[in-house]
Amino acid sequence: MPSKLPVIAIILFVIALTATGVFYTVDERERAIVFKFGEIIRSDDTPGLRMKLPFINNVRYFDARVQTMDAEPELYLTIEKKGLVVDSFVKWRIIDTTKYFVSVGGQTSTASTRLRQLINDGLKTEFGKRSVNDVISGDRGVIMNVVQENTNREAEKYGLEVIDVRLKRVDLVPEISQSVYDRMEAERGRVAKELRARGAEAAERLRADADRQSQIIVAEAEREAQVKRGEGDAEATRIYAEAYSADSEFFSFYRSLEAYKNTFKNKDAMMVIEPDSEFFKYLKNPAR
Repeated sequence: MPSKLPVIAIILFVIALTATGVFYTVDERERAIVFKFGEIIRSDDTPGLRMKLPFINNVRYFDARVQTMDAEPELYLTIEKKGLVVDSFVKWRIIDTTKYFVSVGGQTSTASTRLRQLINDGLKTEFGKRSVNDVISGDRGVIMNVVQENTNREAEKYGLEVIDVRLKRVDLVPEISQSVYDRMEAERGRVAKELRARGAEAAERLRADADRQSQIIVAEAEREAQVKRGEGDAEATRIYAEAYSADSEFFSFYRSLEAYKNTFKNKDAMMVIEPDSEFFKYLKNPAR
């Protein structure tokens, strides 16, 4: 029995080695190519467990997920020959594994290089058809769609599908940016001065109108006051007239007392008058 153990171990080892070489798995996130002595014999395996001939077939796997190529910022000229610095990225994936392997050797870096060239050519063409204002104000979406469609048609030669092309940033070159900024600053300054001038003019109109209204109000108040004073004086005169007609002597006496009070309230005042004047008749003879 002990002499048979090495034989059994060798047989188990050969079986395990054979099983390992016969079976292979394809993940749903992968694409696989099966080779026979370096020749492609199959590239359409669906995800799952598969079989191959050991020592004759070999399998290579490729990432089937969506890849992102983040391109370096590039300078493109508009129809006005003005430079724009564009930062973009591309979403792509493998759709034909055989074409992908044959055209770029199955290398992601090589595929990214080819796509970068296609994207650069497409953006250069589209930016060259438009002005800076067109690019900045509203044509970015159109540019991205056109470049994506054109690049996708070319990328099919490499077994690739371009899912999306995006422009992250579109900036003027620093020299032009500063010039545009200075021009915008000057324009905003002009608008600010104009608005301040309009505000000052409006303020002056409001102040003038307020002064006019206040003068009108004061004049109206003065007029009403004069009317009231006139009415009061007329009423007082009427009352005095009624009192005088009722008792003229008492009225004369009352007016004389008022005159005395107003005349003698200032002790330093001096009055030159004849002693037998009518002014002093109630002082000389109060009972009169």
